[in-house]
Amino acid sequence: MQLLVSPWAETFESFAHSIARSALLVSPFISREPLQRLSSILDKDSLPRIKILTNLAVDNLVQGSTDASAIAAFCRMIPTARVWHLPGLHAKVYVADDRVAIVTSANLTRAGLSGNYEYGIEITDAALVTKISEDLIAYGDLGSEVSLLELDQLAEISQGLHEQQTQVLRSARRTLREEFERRVETARETLMYLRAKPGESTNAIFSRTLLYLLRNGPLSTQQLHPLIQQIHPDLCDDSIDRVIREVHFGKRWKHMVRNAQQGLKSQSLIRFEEGKWHLV
Repeated sequence: MQLLVSPWAETFESFAHSIARSALLVSPFISREPLQRLSSILDKDSLPRIKILTNLAVDNLVQGSTDASAIAAFCRMIPTARVWHLPGLHAKVYVADDRVAIVTSANLTRAGLSGNYEYGIEITDAALVTKISEDLIAYGDLGSEVSLLELDQLAEISQGLHEQQTQVLRSARRTLREEFERRVETARETLMYLRAKPGESTNAIFSRTLLYLLRNGPLSTQQLHPLIQQIHPDLCDDSIDRVIREVHFGKRWKHMVRNAQQGLKSQSLIRFEEGKWHLV
């Protein structure tokens, strides 16, 4: 048994490469990017059987939490794939053959693999993997199999509903929209205030993040930047430059990350060696 911390995109890729005969993908939310990555990894000369168990609820489809068109595209690329719909599904489990099972909080979405803070366990005990697979197949039997034609129909319906929802929101009275936007901005400001502990600076947040990321091994500044931006999108605004005497010196948040790096270096907590930052 192995513990899995975020981000676990690399673990998912290793899982995909390990699939030989069959796989079971259980996730209420599914988006396009992980399915595209999976289809590119699977052996096209000897396609394994793929069973997908998801929740094709109307709310999930309209909001885009589950992408029916992406699932349909995957089934066209991998004709051995079959899809089941189970209302109320909340489990997130991924099983490869009878060799490995990943039980996790992460949905099969880009955010689940790379953006959100998720946690899970990887199990390689054959008997336990078999039991997990049997339990989830039993879940699937409670639901309904969905054909490719039905997936196409759901994709078309959800797209139409999404467009209609957008039109309805646009047609709302201007005063209501303005009030809504004002309250959203207030909520954003409140969340930004809560991002930092009392008396703590953004520098301290970036410093903690650097120490967290470097615990898995040395990384260059170029490698650190996108990882930090994934963790703190609200603090890493690419639209804000650092300007001194009307001269632009790049993205402000990247300068703040550099300051955090130098601060940690001066405290002998990290060191720069051969183009990468290392924990001391």
